[in-house]
Amino acid sequence: MTTDETTETLGGIEMTETEIEQFLTEQGHGILALADDADAYGVPISFGYDGEWLYTSLLEFGDESQKLAYLDETDTACLTTYQVSTRFDWKSVVVRGTVRQVNEDDIEYMDDVLDENAWFPTIFPPSDPMTGVRHLALVPEEMTGRKGQAYQ
Repeated sequence: MTTDETTETLGGIEMTETEIEQFLTEQGHGILALADDADAYGVPISFGYDGEWLYTSLLEFGDESQKLAYLDETDTACLTTYQVSTRFDWKSVVVRGTVRQVNEDDIEYMDDVLDENAWFPTIFPPSDPMTGVRHLALVPEEMTGRKGQAYQ
């Protein structure tokens, strides 16, 4: 195997913009990485993608929320979403951008986008009731994606 073949086998193939957008629409869940100076914090989220922005809701449980504290300090967030079937059948997308609060007037639209393509786990523990919701949009500044050889 040549060096180029090894790199392609291990590192995958770059996805097109269309493939990235299709994957974001289909996937609906990932890890949102937030940062406070040199400290990072990853949050599993469900998201909806409308072809322009990624929408999510961060739920608050109790008075102190690490994710919301990190969110308030984050300049650029990073969403990673991936799907793996085998070592050659996989896809991953990384989206970097700013996180904005969704305007009250746009929450119904956001909910429609989430209903269309987000994945919602059951996460409401009865012992720790939800105390609030932050409606957010990740505004992409950079989107990259790679896929395994099975997609050639």
